[in-house]
Amino acid sequence: MNQLQQLSPLVGRIFISIIFLMAGINKITAYEGTAGYMQAMGVPSILLPLVIFTEIAGAIAIILGFKTRTVAFLMAGFSVLSAIFFHFDFNDQMQSISFMKNIAIAGGFLFLVAFGPGAMAIDNRSKQ
Repeated sequence: MNQLQQLSPLVGRIFISIIFLMAGINKITAYEGTAGYMQAMGVPSILLPLVIFTEIAGAIAIILGFKTRTVAFLMAGFSVLSAIFFHFDFNDQMQSISFMKNIAIAGGFLFLVAFGPGAMAIDNRSKQ
């Protein structure tokens, strides 16, 4: 059980972060389309580089367990804002599901805020 308790937070951090890492990479490869979608949703496309940075850097930091509580708090906020700006159409079942997915991910990040990254994290290197 001890190995499972040590490994589970790392696997959880990877699982919750991979969606942001892939989304950030996909936004780079489909930059123009993403910028157009943002504008269509009323969000200035000038923010796209910040969005890409947030998704990729945030995901990597969470996976590595670096500044986990702070980054997780910021990623929770990012997830809630994304839900509100891009998925707030409850008449569309897919948008409603995406909204709830983002809220659930924010909840997962808040668990990291509350309980930290677990044993296998850069945050713990200074404690040794």
